[in-house]
Amino acid sequence: MKNILLASTSKLHGTAYLEYLLPELEQLFSGVSELIFIPFARPGGLSHSQYTKIAAKAFKALNIKLKGLHTFNDPIQALQEAQGVFTGGGNTFLLVTQLYKLKLMQALRETVLNGAPYLGSSAGSNICGPTMQTTNDMPIIHPPSFKTLGVVPFNINPHYQDPESNSKHMGETRATRINEFHTINTIPVIGLREGSWIRVKENEIVLKGALTARIFKAGQNAYEIDSGAPLEDLS
Repeated sequence: MKNILLASTSKLHGTAYLEYLLPELEQLFSGVSELIFIPFARPGGLSHSQYTKIAAKAFKALNIKLKGLHTFNDPIQALQEAQGVFTGGGNTFLLVTQLYKLKLMQALRETVLNGAPYLGSSAGSNICGPTMQTTNDMPIIHPPSFKTLGVVPFNINPHYQDPESNSKHMGETRATRINEFHTINTIPVIGLREGSWIRVKENEIVLKGALTARIFKAGQNAYEIDSGAPLEDLS
């Protein structure tokens, strides 16, 4: 049984951290009194403890206590016993490197597959696909593998942006980069726009939020799906 929410971002313009998701998080973490927070994606500017403090403030509104995974003597055991898990955003290369370095990737996968509610934001959502290869992040560090949790059958491209028709930018668009991925790989990719999220409950996978999402499949033209549309066939 899976109970997952994968968000493109933790914060919308003009709102507090996770504010736009609070009604959804109240449902996701119903009955949970304490969460494990994975703060390993931030490459600088914030310590793990400072990052955890920001996240903890948001969950205080739900009467849920947040504890950073970095504070546990045995992080594997902490994940195995977790009531729920939140992995914050940042740099996916750094996050994946740290999860492998601390031997946490498999433990986190098992925790999610065993039904502990899981929230991912940005990089924390990226790691739920089969690989992290459709991240937007700079490769600031070399992870042991691009293989990630694989708890959903598609990759995610968070913060997806459409090409601007009047732009004079001559570089590659986000769609171009994803199509490049599909010249070598066959994993479907969801272009997840800001303010949208994917809700997984048992075997049901649904797009949520006010916006559509862009679906990319190898050898096919990209297409849009509406909020509320099922995603189970993306495999």
